[in-house]
Amino acid sequence: MNEKPEANTAAAHTGNPLVELHRHLDGNVRLETILDLGRQHHLPLPADTLEGLRPYVQVTQPVVGVMAFIAKFELMQQVMVDADAVRRIAYENVADAAAEGIDYIELRFSPIFMADKHALDPAGVVRAVCEGAAQGEADFGIKANLIGILSRTYGVESCWDELEAILRGRGPAVVGVDLAGDEITFPSHLFVEHFRRARESGLHVTIHAGELPPGSPHAALGLENLRVAILELGAERLGHALRAVDDPGVLDLIQERGIGIESCPTSNVQTSAAPGYSDHPLVAFLQHGLLATLNTDDPGISNITLDHEYHVAAEQMGLGPAELRRLGENARQVAFHNLA
Repeated sequence: MNEKPEANTAAAHTGNPLVELHRHLDGNVRLETILDLGRQHHLPLPADTLEGLRPYVQVTQPVVGVMAFIAKFELMQQVMVDADAVRRIAYENVADAAAEGIDYIELRFSPIFMADKHALDPAGVVRAVCEGAAQGEADFGIKANLIGILSRTYGVESCWDELEAILRGRGPAVVGVDLAGDEITFPSHLFVEHFRRARESGLHVTIHAGELPPGSPHAALGLENLRVAILELGAERLGHALRAVDDPGVLDLIQERGIGIESCPTSNVQTSAAPGYSDHPLVAFLQHGLLATLNTDDPGISNITLDHEYHVAAEQMGLGPAELRRLGENARQVAFHNLA
């Protein structure tokens, strides 16, 4: 596992403000918080020390596929016992972003996922996330906007319930909606009407799509998910989008429409969606003129910071200072907030 570097050096490469656009707050729960909430609520944790918990929460070597990576969320989900726990997790996400030197962050979360283990009200989860993030903003002086996720892993009908929960519970910080989870079983075309309603409700749209390894038997579906996300779901940004490199026409479509790419190299290596950092398409995205950005995805699982990703981009992907600055400029340009 890579050690976390000291924070704030990324800002020297990107200029200010330092921005992150793709971080799952429900995939970024502190080990200390899991242990503390587990003890408070007498939950059956697999270990009673931080180091004992670590292998159950953090990825220590690549896993096969996104769904195997998602299995690491289980203990995080288990401690989401009530609204207070949800508020705490959201608050600590803002605190951690501030400690990394981030000035503006968009935190995304799935209300159904966070509500599932303890049968919470999903709209109440949205309200609690908004409250925790707002308190974090006030205490730490950074801007944190929120993106509600439709978790397609739960199915098409559940995503309708999730969207309604987002719309009922949202405060002004909820600026967008996302589609995440199992894109093979639940491809993008099943959610056209969901995202029509989201757009009509004034929400921005980002979509996880094409998060598949090269040579995958589902690579063609990944490309189709990308096309549908752009042409039918109204995606303004794309999460991961690795398989876009397989089709110059899809790259051209992304470039022509000014769609942002939320790249998360360490996460992609850990899920085996990219065989290694040198194989990651981030460089190709930049060479094609795409608005690629750099992000952590689930730092609580990957045990990284945004600064770590900038180090990786420079040292293992060969990006120079101008390209690193461009990643930061792209993030400011495609944020769902006016950073001019």
